[in-house]
This record gives sequence, structure tokens and C-alpha cells, in this order.
Amino acid sequence: MNDLPIDGFPSTNENSAMVLLVDDQAMIGEAVRRGLAQEENIDFHFCADPHQAVAQAIRIKPTVILQDLIMPGLDGLTLVREYRNNPATQDIPIIVLSTKEDPLVKSAAFAAGANDYLVKLPDNIELVARIRYHSRSYLTLLQRDEAYRALRVSQQQLLDTNLVLQRLMNSDGLTGLSNRRHFDEYLELEWRRAMREQAQLSLLMIDVDYFKAYNDGFGHLAGDEALRQVAEAIRGCCSRPSDLPARYGGEEFALVLPNTSPGGARLVAEKLRQTVEAMSIPHNTPSDGSRLTVSIGLSTQTPTIGSHCRQLISAADKGLYLAKNNGRNQVGVD
Repeated sequence: MNDLPIDGFPSTNENSAMVLLVDDQAMIGEAVRRGLAQEENIDFHFCADPHQAVAQAIRIKPTVILQDLIMPGLDGLTLVREYRNNPATQDIPIIVLSTKEDPLVKSAAFAAGANDYLVKLPDNIELVARIRYHSRSYLTLLQRDEAYRALRVSQQQLLDTNLVLQRLMNSDGLTGLSNRRHFDEYLELEWRRAMREQAQLSLLMIDVDYFKAYNDGFGHLAGDEALRQVAEAIRGCCSRPSDLPARYGGEEFALVLPNTSPGGARLVAEKLRQTVEAMSIPHNTPSDGSRLTVSIGLSTQTPTIGSHCRQLISAADKGLYLAKNNGRNQVGVD
């Protein structure tokens, strides 16, 4: 008899077998048990109650089921179909044991899902050979399926790792927003899409007002925290998955708004400006008691053939310049 590993299946020895005999006659069970007793790596289990057969098969996980056809209370072919309809037993090889060699009965057994057919009691050498053959095929199937599952898990883990690495590559370390490289790639992608679809593409360029003075007055750690808070405000203004907030550089941010009209972009910009102002982050510039604010430049364009997304950045930069020149804490449109 062989020891079972922790997964409940016979060892990887290709000649291992776990046999379940389902037969209402105890003397048949005893005869088969004796015939297999001296065989290495074959475990034998007997079930005299056909109504318990499926439950016992699920519990012991046989690699071969020896199934009697004629039993009181439950037809053997019906039981074969029950094995096949249960996910836990549907692939286990079934050797049907019949009292006679009848082509019609044999055909019906195979149609029901049996893998083999023997007239009982078969010669012990033949029975052992059939058991080992079907067990070996089943164990190979299990190992193949397990290898496939392990491969799928490995592929998913690799995909998850790559996604994490991609997010890290695309993210700004301080704020968690997209970094400049990802912003450039995304804006160009959306520019081309807008060109194909002749759709409007809006861009906000956002600059923290008097940020050098803030760093000088409150220190770089406070400055970093202020940038993180502004970044959260920008992220909070993104209402669609296609909206991309990014740290453009230093204290400057950008927000890409695909399929957005000038009016829609203006609403987003004003909401953002008011949100930052309402955070009431203390500032000492332009005077004591001031609050940290942002200036925003806005541009909306429908790309034409041969144009480049740099035009959109340039126009939004001009809007930002206007907002700065006109007193800051406002939205400028070129």
C-alpha cells in the first residue's frame, strides 16, 4: 500500500492507484481486495451502498472506480452518469463490471461515460493492468492540469508585478500623480485620438503661486506636503478614467481632459482653484495671513492633420502666463 501526500492524491509514481469498488456483494469486494492486496502502490476501498458511492469517491479521491452495473435501488449506469455530472468526479476513470459480455450493455456503458468494460470477475493480471493503465492516464491528467494552473498563477503574478512596475515607472514619487514622461506619452496619444475623431482636447497647466517663497518661509518638508495636498485636489477634480493628472515639474502640474469643451474645462479649472484656496494652507506671501493658491492656464483645441500636441501645451502655458500677470489665483485662457 502507498502513502498519500498532503494533497490527497496518490504519489507521483506512475504505477500508483487508488481503487474504489462499488458493488452490493461483499464477496465480490473481498475477492477484488485479495487480488489487489499483494500489488504494490495500490490502495483499495469498497462501497456496498450505491447511494454513498459519489460521496465516498469525493472523500477518498480514487484514481479508478470499479462500478458494478446491477445493484438494488440504483442502476449502475445511472451512477456512472452521476459521477460524470459531478465536478469532483467527472474525470475519474470508470471500469464497469458486468455479469456478461453483451454488446448492447457495453455500448450503453460507454455512452453513459464509462472508460472500460470487464466481465466479473476478471483475471487478476488483466484487472491490475487495466487499473494501472487508467490510473496512470488519470494521474497524468491531474499533473497536467496542476501544471496548467501553476502556469496561470505564475502568469498572473508576473502580470501583477509588471502592472506595479508600470505604475511606479509612470508615477511621480512625491505626489503619486503621473510623472512628466507619462504625461508626454498620454497627451500625444490623446492628441492623435482627437485628431482621428475630430474631438476637442483640453489641457490645464497649474502652477502653485509664490511657491519659492513658501519653501523659503516654511521649509522644504512643508513645501513637499503642500504639493501633495495640491496634487490630491487635482486628483479629486478628475471625474472620468480618461482624465490624467500629472506633475509637470517642480510646483507645476497638468491635467489632460479628453473630449472636453472650453466651457467644461473652465468649470473644472474653477473648481480646482476654489478647492485649493478652500484648503486654507497658510502662506506669508504676498502678505502675512495669505493662503496658498494656484494659477491655471487653459486651452482647448481640435487637432488638425500635421499638428502637434506641443501647440496645446504652448497655448495652455500662455493662459497660465496671463493668469500670473493678472494677479494669480485665477484661470487664464489664451
